[in-house]
Amino acid sequence: MIEHDERGTTMTGVDPAWLDDQQLMKELETIHRTRHDTLLYGSNDALRAHNDRMAQLEGEYLRRNPRRTVAAGRTREGARDRGAG
Repeated sequence: MIEHDERGTTMTGVDPAWLDDQQLMKELETIHRTRHDTLLYGSNDALRAHNDRMAQLEGEYLRRNPRRTVAAGRTREGARDRGAG
């Protein structure tokens, strides 16, 4: 499904703001699962579209979950602590 946003740019898929939480998570799981193949085998246009869509979906997830749990090992300080041990 192709839609146009108010800026006139083309977007593939449903606007992430319209998805409920379960649909958003399903879209994120799908796009992350297909990322590697798109990077390796997709055209430049396909990779660009994939990047744009991933950014839209991830941005919406972050907007909805500003206080999400962050694992200590996934921070710079946590990575330094792993390297010191």
